[in-house]
Amino acid sequence: MNGKLVHQLKFKLHGHCSNNQAEQIAILKVLEKLELQDRQDNDKCVAIYTDSKITLDLLQNRFKRNRLIELIRNKIIALAHLNWIMHFGWVKGHAG
Repeated sequence: MNGKLVHQLKFKLHGHCSNNQAEQIAILKVLEKLELQDRQDNDKCVAIYTDSKITLDLLQNRFKRNRLIELIRNKIIALAHLNWIMHFGWVKGHAG
């Protein structure tokens, strides 16, 4: 919203958590937060960006499964039923 920080979430992750798992957990937590939002239908649009190409590829490939990806997919479906419009995009990591 005009360069203004709207929400910030912090979570402690297990020490053996990979970078991709951390990205997936972050996406899942954002989707969980959205599900709790009480907004008008025209305000239900979100863009989620990640530097994890692996995560984006896994989300698009229905034949590849893991626990976190399945949780994210289920949350996406639940949010779609609540009229949320979601866009997922890739950004280059560690670039500036």
